[in-house]
Amino acid sequence: MIAIAAPAKINLTLHVLGRRADGYHLLDSLVAFASLHDVVRASDGAALTLAVDGPTAGDLAANLQGDNLVLRAARQLAKAAGLSAPKAALALHKALPVAGGIGGGSADAAAALLALAKLWRLDMSEAAMADIALPLGADLPVCLASRPMTMSGIGERLAPASALPPLGILLVNPRVALPTAEVFRALNGGFGPAGSLTYLVGDAPSLLAALRAARNDLEPPALRLAPVIGDVLAALRVLPGARLARMSGSGATCFALFDNEAAARAAQAALPVSAQDWWSAAGRLIAGRDELDV
Repeated sequence: MIAIAAPAKINLTLHVLGRRADGYHLLDSLVAFASLHDVVRASDGAALTLAVDGPTAGDLAANLQGDNLVLRAARQLAKAAGLSAPKAALALHKALPVAGGIGGGSADAAAALLALAKLWRLDMSEAAMADIALPLGADLPVCLASRPMTMSGIGERLAPASALPPLGILLVNPRVALPTAEVFRALNGGFGPAGSLTYLVGDAPSLLAALRAARNDLEPPALRLAPVIGDVLAALRVLPGARLARMSGSGATCFALFDNEAAARAAQAALPVSAQDWWSAAGRLIAGRDELDV
């Protein structure tokens, strides 16, 4: 059995620069990954199947529209590899929020591609895997990498980011599923300029200063669709030790950054009583999925 972690993708910045004729939006984003993750496992099977369990598995079933992205990715990989009757038993342990703006579905699909490439003994480069992944979603190539990246184009142009400090991070989702397409539609042409993010390698104060000067262009339309996001951001910004609070991706998950993981965990315990029904988890920023035990 092969197990691959699917870490949460955090858009530390997200600038939406415009929209192409085919509907895809042009992005400028600094993407990081957190120690919080789902897990995809692949083993031999009589057919291509998927079983799902975990704390947010019920939410996935409730919000699923059509085929699961993990299975779509598996079929796409099999087609590219020339496998006419692919066989594998896939198991997804779902711990991250569904449609939460932290790449949960994309991260799961990317982990499935990596697990199946090992199971099926495919000799395939990361670039080739990214080409297979991109038609399934703009976030899949960066989730395949699962390390700090700058993302541009529609998500297909990736460049390694300067090393990020292992800041603590607290993720909070008000248990509102916010489909990405709806948020982009609500943006309604409110495009902004690209960022000019410069920071000292591995230096927390420098990174935080740069992030404060940047933005998430999807935050305003997401707030219009789900005003509770404003409550989440307000709660995060007053937590002890919080250095920055922002919505990630298309929402509704928001994050706060802290000096270290211990501070993030202490802040989670200090969330107000009004947040008791929200999903929350504390961890740290990671350099790559190799840091994670599965």
